[in-house]
Amino acid sequence: MLQEGRVPRVKNRAPAAIQITAEQLLREAQERQESQFRAPRQRVEDFEELHEYRGRKRKEFEERIRRTRGSIKEWLQYASWEASQNEFARARSVFERALDVDPRSVPLWLTYTETELKSRNVQHSRNLFDRAVTLLPRVDQLWYKYVYLEELLQNIAGARQVFERWMAWEPDDKAWQAYIKLEVRYNEFDRASVIYERWVAVRPEPRVWVKWGKFEEERGKVDKARDVFKTALEFFGDEEEQVEKAQAVFGAFAKMETRLKEYERARVIYKFALERLPRSKSASLYAAFTKFEKQHGTRTTLESTVLGKRRIQYEEEVSHDGRNYDVWFDYARLEEGAYRQLREEGATAEEEQQAVARVREIYERAVAQVPPGNEKRHWRRYIFLWLDYALFEEIETKDYTRTREVYQTVVRLVPHKQFTFAKLWLTFARFEVRRLDLPAARKILGTALGMCPKESLFKGYIQLEFDLREFDRVRKLYEKYIEFDPTNSAAWIKYAELESQLADYNRARGVFELGVSQSPLSMPELLWKAYIDFEVEEGERARARALYERLAMTSGHWKVWVAYAMFEAQPIQLPRDEREEDEDGDEEDEERSRRWPMATWTWRELKSKGLKNERVALLQLWKSFEEQHGTRTISPR
Repeated sequence: MLQEGRVPRVKNRAPAAIQITAEQLLREAQERQESQFRAPRQRVEDFEELHEYRGRKRKEFEERIRRTRGSIKEWLQYASWEASQNEFARARSVFERALDVDPRSVPLWLTYTETELKSRNVQHSRNLFDRAVTLLPRVDQLWYKYVYLEELLQNIAGARQVFERWMAWEPDDKAWQAYIKLEVRYNEFDRASVIYERWVAVRPEPRVWVKWGKFEEERGKVDKARDVFKTALEFFGDEEEQVEKAQAVFGAFAKMETRLKEYERARVIYKFALERLPRSKSASLYAAFTKFEKQHGTRTTLESTVLGKRRIQYEEEVSHDGRNYDVWFDYARLEEGAYRQLREEGATAEEEQQAVARVREIYERAVAQVPPGNEKRHWRRYIFLWLDYALFEEIETKDYTRTREVYQTVVRLVPHKQFTFAKLWLTFARFEVRRLDLPAARKILGTALGMCPKESLFKGYIQLEFDLREFDRVRKLYEKYIEFDPTNSAAWIKYAELESQLADYNRARGVFELGVSQSPLSMPELLWKAYIDFEVEEGERARARALYERLAMTSGHWKVWVAYAMFEAQPIQLPRDEREEDEDGDEEDEERSRRWPMATWTWRELKSKGLKNERVALLQLWKSFEEQHGTRTISPR
């Protein structure tokens, strides 16, 4: 006996010999279901049984509506049963009793009228509809049924009367459209036009005006359609908000003129609306205008339309992110291109002034978006907006006073104590040079160097004075440059190159000496190389040899010795004061004899320091050199 609550053990876990599928289970379940109860079908044999059956059913219905008097469903079943027994008087009685319970039940009225129509009691149905719409004038379904009945009976005058009663309640647009369609079906177009007029008086919305205009156009009354659209535009007015509301009217009016091949009229309508609407609120109208110009416009009008569309696009982008400077650049280029095109096409002075004003407005709005914070990376793109603005004023409009004001404004705006832009100062100075005002240009660059000196400013100022051949000023600027950054090898090299170009070789040599004597020096190898190349160019082998020895002792790098050896192996020019004398010397043999001590000394130095890799590289270079330039009298030891 199993203990209570214990799961019985399964001894045999092998599969059953006969398996059963899910389909078999479902089929057996279906077969074993009991059939639903069905009431027995009764057959009435005589009038006595019929009266008994009717009495029993009426008693059941009365009992049900007594228990649930407010249930319209029970009333409808009761009345429908009486109608099915052809007891129409009793059915009406039940319907009237139900109306006393809930006179605002729409299904009750509809069922009542349908029952009367099925029994062909048309007049009674009319009376019922009349009572229903009087009691429930806001229920459109009752009005539709009433109108349909009158039209079905070919009582058009009666249908109009019903519509007139309905329109007095100012129903929705579908009711007005149904009334108009009724008149159109019977070719009463003038009546339909009058209904449209009443409709716009009740509900003066753009779509209603558009429907009226299209209706007049479709029936061939073009002048009447134009009058409708003109009346609509006069009704809405010329203010921005009113024109924005009436965009649909403008669009439909222009499309109608396009269909009538009145392209100039359509173009005037489009432009009238677009001139009074802001660009951000007229995207759909601009799209329609663009499509119109592509189909029927000239190249000039099409470009103007595309220009307007792109303006809308840029306005949307800058409204989302005012500091997106790339968009401002594109927007400004767009307006500048439009201005140039107007000027090339020979536009009037007033049109050119308007185009210039648009460009200036874009630049003013763009430069008003000052970057947040005082980090230079945020200002890099922004500063070019000012530069483009100044170049536009200088090159396109020739307004040099305004150009100078633009430069002065941006110079005051930039926080030069934190950072500066050399390109800004140099561009400003070059502008003054183009205006032949050199003192002003020098004053600008001098202010820049005094306020925020930097390498690019020195280079730009020096190049400016060099182009003007003011070499004394260039020398002074180089001196200031070196005072500002004495560790800059490039500055020393450029200064010495200037003196060399001016044929003041002793001064150039002095500059080089001062440069190599600087203890902290950035990239000193460049300065030493330039100094040595200078002496080689001058043909001063002894001086160049002394420089190599100084550099080798200072740096101790094996590559310096290799360069020194290569120098000694190559012939150089005669000194400058001896070049006119055409004499051949035996310098080559003397220099060839100097190679060995230097190479050997360098090899021993590297060996003493234990630099194996450097010695290998030196020996390979030495070997390749001797294979190319060596002789039998001078061979590797």
